[in-house]
Amino acid sequence: MWQLAEIFNDLTVVAIPTRTTFRGVSVREAALFRGPAGWSEFAPFVEYDEKVCEPWLRAALEGAYKTWNDLVRSEVAINATLPRVEISRVPEILSRFPGAKTVKIKVDDFVQDSELVEAALDFNPDFKIRLDVNGGWDLEEALLNLYNYNLRFGKVFEYIEQPTLAISDLKKLKSEIPMKIAIDESIRTALDSGFEDVKEFADIAIIKWAPSGGATMANNLITKIGLPAVISSALDTGIGISHGLALAASQAELNFDCGLATLSLFEGDVIKSGLEISAGTIKVKRVEPDTDLLDKYLAPQERSIWWQERITTIWNNGFGERWLSEQLD
Repeated sequence: MWQLAEIFNDLTVVAIPTRTTFRGVSVREAALFRGPAGWSEFAPFVEYDEKVCEPWLRAALEGAYKTWNDLVRSEVAINATLPRVEISRVPEILSRFPGAKTVKIKVDDFVQDSELVEAALDFNPDFKIRLDVNGGWDLEEALLNLYNYNLRFGKVFEYIEQPTLAISDLKKLKSEIPMKIAIDESIRTALDSGFEDVKEFADIAIIKWAPSGGATMANNLITKIGLPAVISSALDTGIGISHGLALAASQAELNFDCGLATLSLFEGDVIKSGLEISAGTIKVKRVEPDTDLLDKYLAPQERSIWWQERITTIWNNGFGERWLSEQLD
C-alpha cells in the first residue's frame, strides 16, 4: 500500500488527450484524490521541478481538506481559448465556447499568427482579444510585433499576456505600447515577491488556483499585488476547474472574463456534467469524477507510480511535516 494513501484517498491518475497540442501537451495527466471536503487535483506539468510543484500540492490538499470560501456569485463568465492551429480549424474550436465575449489567442509573432486574430474576428467581430505570448519575446521582438498588431487591428486588444519575461523589459514595454500588460509567469515564478513595483510593469494579474498554492494563497496574492485579477486555469480537469471557479466566484470584484473553460480543449473529462458553458458562463459547483470516465482515462500503471513517487518526494522533503503541523494549528 502506498504510504500516503490515507491522506490522498482514492488517488487515481488519469491521462486525457487534448484536441490540439497546447503548450506542448497532447495528453494531460492529473492525479485526482478526495478528502473530507471533496475531490481535488494535483497536476503540475511533468517537466516542473519539486520546488515549482510544491504550491500545486498545497492547492490540491486545500481543495480536498477545506471547504470553499463564501461565494458571491453562482456563475462565472469565461473567455474562449484559441491555440495556434490551422486557420481552417478556428471556427470549430471557437464554437466550443458558446456565448464567450472574449478570446485568448496563443501567439508566437505577428507574421505567423495575425491571421489567427483575423479569423477570430471573422467568427465574432465583437470579440475582445487577449494575446498570450508566455514570455516568448525579447523587448525588440515585443515592440515590433505589438506595433504591427496595433497597426493592423487597432483597439481590439483587452491586454497582452506576458509579452516578455524580464521585468526590466516589461517596464520599458509598458511605457511604449498602447495595450495593457497582464502578467502570469512573472507571478508564478516569484510567489514570495513583495511586488512593490508591479504597477511599473503590469496592469493586470493572472491568478491560477493551483500554481498559486490554492484559494487562500491566491487571495493573498491578489491583495499583495493590488492589480485587477483574471482568474484562470492551468489546463485542469473538471475537478481542478471547479476549484478555479470557486476562487473566481468568491471575489468581491470580477471585472474580467475568466480563463476557466479549458475543458473545451480536451477530448473528454472525468466528470459527466455540471461544468457546461451556457451563454458564455459556467455555473459554480462541487463536482465528482464519474467511475466509468476514470476507467476510460486511467493512466498506465507506470505513470501512476511516477505520480505517487513525485508526491512522496515533495512530501518527504519537508512539505509533509509543514502541512501536518498547519492542520494542528
